[in-house]
Order: sequence, then structure tokens, then C-alpha cells
Amino acid sequence: MKSSSEIIGTVGFSSMTIRPRDTNVALGLGDLPIAAVSLFVNLAESAALAAINEHLDTGETTRLTSFSVQSEQAVPIGSVIRATAKCVKVDGRILNFECEIHEGEREIGRATMERAVVERVSFLARTAAQSIIGQQSH
Repeated sequence: MKSSSEIIGTVGFSSMTIRPRDTNVALGLGDLPIAAVSLFVNLAESAALAAINEHLDTGETTRLTSFSVQSEQAVPIGSVIRATAKCVKVDGRILNFECEIHEGEREIGRATMERAVVERVSFLARTAAQSIIGQQSH
């Protein structure tokens, strides 16, 4: 991973169009046909990855370790929403982001997230080993 001075302040963007299958109704999260807030998580994560990917070394990736979202406005089907994620802190291998989600000029949500930088192959090997151990104990 590059130095924290190179990473802090990096910004990434992501956007999507809300489809009928993206609503609370379609996902079984309520009876309102509006964008499910869980999509804000996906969109903000995508923006954070766009911000950080070029600053990772070969073989490194990140994984979400903490996420907090505030939904301020409802979003109907057909809306185009976009997220902006800015890296605001680096603490060792932990990256912190502040995110904003907009529909046009209207802010519809805010989020903060923490992502851990991991070495992809070792992380997947540990995960596979834990799965095997878990299966043997049942």
C-alpha cells in the first residue's frame, strides 16, 4: 500500500439507476417502493474501492469492517444516484472513508466506513481453512 500521505484525500465515485428490483418491496424490506438503503452501502463501497484501488500494491485488496449510514431522503424507481467516497484517515492497514450519496443535487444520504487492507491470497486461504474447520465441528 502506498503511504498515508498519498492515500488521504483520494476520492472515488460510483453511480446507479434505481430499478424495480432495487426497492424495499422487491427485497422484502418493507412495503414502500423506494430504493432500499442497503443499496447505499453497495454504492458507497464501490466509490471507496474506486478511490483506493490504484493505491494498493499487487495482491492487496480491502474488505469492509465497519459501516454506518444515514438515509435522509427517499428515492423512487428510475432515479440515478451517485456516491462520493473520500479517504479521510489511514491507521496502519485500516482506511476510513466519508461518503455522500446524491440524486442530482439533492443529498439523500451520508455514510462512514472502515476498510481493512488485506493480502488477497492469504486472506482467502485463512477463510477457506476456517470454513473447513467449521464443517468438521458439525
